[in-house]
Amino acid sequence: MDVRQEYLDKARAELGDLAQAGVIMTGNAFSHVLLVKGEPEVPAADGSVPRLLEGPDGKALHAALGALGYAPEDWGGLSVNDAEGYPLVPGTLRLAIATLDPDTLVALDGAAAAAIREAFADELVELESLDAATLSPGLVVRVLGMRVLALGGFEKSLSDPKAKQLMWARLKQLPPQGEPY
Repeated sequence: MDVRQEYLDKARAELGDLAQAGVIMTGNAFSHVLLVKGEPEVPAADGSVPRLLEGPDGKALHAALGALGYAPEDWGGLSVNDAEGYPLVPGTLRLAIATLDPDTLVALDGAAAAAIREAFADELVELESLDAATLSPGLVVRVLGMRVLALGGFEKSLSDPKAKQLMWARLKQLPPQGEPY
């Protein structure tokens, strides 16, 4: 069997296990950027609830990543809540992030940042400052080789031009890194 096929089969099995455990994911599983959301999706005007990152926040994030130079498919999304709405246990969230293996991890809101803090508590406590260890919004930190940025309320910022500018300034700290070779 081809080695590439073996890797694909392994990834399918791991992603299938996560989905079976109720983990909500979207986008490209092999992307450089993983957008982590903690707050539930905001219902549309007609009352329907969009899937993860398919509402206005997802559209704005896709546009922002494109403006930074990421390919349209170079993102994945992960909810810190399972399919039934319960928070993922820290070990499951950590496993999901490790399985998706992004270069860049973006916590879109306070609930996502809190869940990431809990999942990576052992690594965060080793960081140089309290702001870094608590994932203060706007501060890029390195955790297990990933760039991690807490945005601090992305979806809420969409209705406030000043807050949108702040989110854009924070995201501009995360240009594509290019290939590691």
